[in-house]
Amino acid sequence: MNEIKSRTDEFLKKYGIYAGNIDIGAGCETFINEMEQGLKGEDSSLGMLCTYLSPEGEIPVNEPVIVMDAGGTNFRVAVVTFDNDKKPVIEDFKLYPMPGTQGEISREEFFDTIAQYLLPVINKSSRIGFCFSYPTEILPNKDGKLIRFNKEVKVRDMKGEEIGKRLLEALKAKGADADKKFVILNDTVATLLGGKAAYPDRKFESFIGFILGTGTNTCYIEENANIHKAASLKDKPGATIINIESGGYAKAPRGEIDNILDSKTVDPGTQLLEKMISGAYQGSLVTEVIRKAISEGLFSKDFEERFNKVEKLNSKDIDEFCAYPYSDKYVLSSCVNHGGSNSEKDRLTLYYLIDGVFERAARLVAINLASIILKTGKGKNPLMPVCVTAEGTTFYKSKLFRPKLDYYVRTYLNDTLGIYCEFVKAENATLIGTAIAGLLN
Repeated sequence: MNEIKSRTDEFLKKYGIYAGNIDIGAGCETFINEMEQGLKGEDSSLGMLCTYLSPEGEIPVNEPVIVMDAGGTNFRVAVVTFDNDKKPVIEDFKLYPMPGTQGEISREEFFDTIAQYLLPVINKSSRIGFCFSYPTEILPNKDGKLIRFNKEVKVRDMKGEEIGKRLLEALKAKGADADKKFVILNDTVATLLGGKAAYPDRKFESFIGFILGTGTNTCYIEENANIHKAASLKDKPGATIINIESGGYAKAPRGEIDNILDSKTVDPGTQLLEKMISGAYQGSLVTEVIRKAISEGLFSKDFEERFNKVEKLNSKDIDEFCAYPYSDKYVLSSCVNHGGSNSEKDRLTLYYLIDGVFERAARLVAINLASIILKTGKGKNPLMPVCVTAEGTTFYKSKLFRPKLDYYVRTYLNDTLGIYCEFVKAENATLIGTAIAGLLN
């Protein structure tokens, strides 16, 4: 067993996947530098997008707001109202396919589809909060210009489009009431706001929104004085939520297999951290790792023959193997349960390779979160930690990821840096946070 572990570790080192070769301290310094460059409007792989949204404000009660949430797979529509106790009431909830995920479409088709989704509720409120989970430059009027799509969404000629403006035009073309107050925000920002509202009696020193599901991103609260690129804010007292666009971070140590995966995506050269850690790319990354390991002779011929019949893995396939490695019901488990003399060796080799991918992911996420907390100077009192509202299937459902991240939080953030955070889950955080943004801005 130790021999198999040593061999897989050497393989991971050779191809740049080995977590132990990533210096967390140096990684934090680089990440913080990218944050600071982005806040100045200088060249950086971190967008550091100003949301123009303040985390403060009194939520109005009994006032409905139309809420939309464009995620990596699904598009949600609802009407949200806060009752007299400030508890959210979600009505008219509908789930639709995210436009552009089932084949490439035109810009016109994209907005027309969303307008069609909105028609049943368009007269329920004069306010619309739109959680748009893609890199978008938020404008001072709270509309947003698309920077690019990711998560394999394919829509032609969308770069630079003003989302709210074009959607209202599409609604007007359908004869609907287009006199609406529009607020665009990212799902990570909505998660932060939803988490903040969910724990009013807790004492947190600051707040972070963190997504690790199909994609990944983080946001946090920054003092206006540090947001040099936003002329209207830098001399204004107070703080503003910054959407880091951390999935685009390009300074994490990468290897040959990462480059192979990147070259096969629809957006090579972008969202490099996302492609190392998030659910949308997890199956593809593990697929490339296995293929390279086969070429290096780490697996038996029996395994190779079975795996060659596998067209594509996804994150569910990986979790099923980690939970049921001896089952014949699942794709990867069937590949190692070939009955040959090397079946157990193949099984362990496959586990150690997958484990290494998740170990690296946890280490990179620890760098991301530690950098934010260090940048703000918060979280030094364990009785008032930084609240990290987390969303995403990879964060909550992956068998291997969360225990590894908790280890790095304990041993590095707490024990080495003396900073503290607490992960919380808020029910319907994205919808509720989007509603709050729509009502307060």
